[in-house]
Amino acid sequence: MSKRAESKYKINRRLGVNLWGRHKSPLNKREYGPGQHGQRRKKPSDFGTQLMAKQKLKGYYGNIGERQFRRFYEEAMRRRGDNGENLIELLERRLETVVYRLKFAPTVFSARQLVNHGHIQVNGKRVNIGSFLLKDGDQIEIRNKSKTMALVLEATKSAERDVPDYLQANHDQMKGAFVRAPKLADVPYPVRMEPNLVIEFYSR
Repeated sequence: MSKRAESKYKINRRLGVNLWGRHKSPLNKREYGPGQHGQRRKKPSDFGTQLMAKQKLKGYYGNIGERQFRRFYEEAMRRRGDNGENLIELLERRLETVVYRLKFAPTVFSARQLVNHGHIQVNGKRVNIGSFLLKDGDQIEIRNKSKTMALVLEATKSAERDVPDYLQANHDQMKGAFVRAPKLADVPYPVRMEPNLVIEFYSR
């Protein structure tokens, strides 16, 4: 579980966006940052803009640690094609992200907890590493003993978001599949993400 899970919505206020598009976000009531200086506004520098883009992307995926996030950047740079698109693809291939996208969990933080506690199987084998990268065609399933968990049942019935086209979900059987790698335009972000600015930040 992320160390920031309990205060996850502070990320929203600090960044000034409703990062996950949820009704519970305090930003819906207070559109300024936390703390006594939260209402001050100033035009960010180029570095500040790039840093904000990185913090939004890291925060959205459950506040990934800096070391792991940098590894994703380095892998994105090694691959052919657009580096920003490569970074998004890698982030979307993470098991905990896919569990969240398949609506097996209400938040990215609870998806990470489901994986860490051994409730998820990939191709019939239990996987408890949230950063595990899925391949095209991989099958994801809630373990039999976990299919009746209230958290899972409530998440699958939620109308708050839909399962994206690059995944397949069967909520009756609590199964899903990673069909293909998504492009940035395919990913249902509630806020605008700018992975190219993240690449610029690390390339400085």
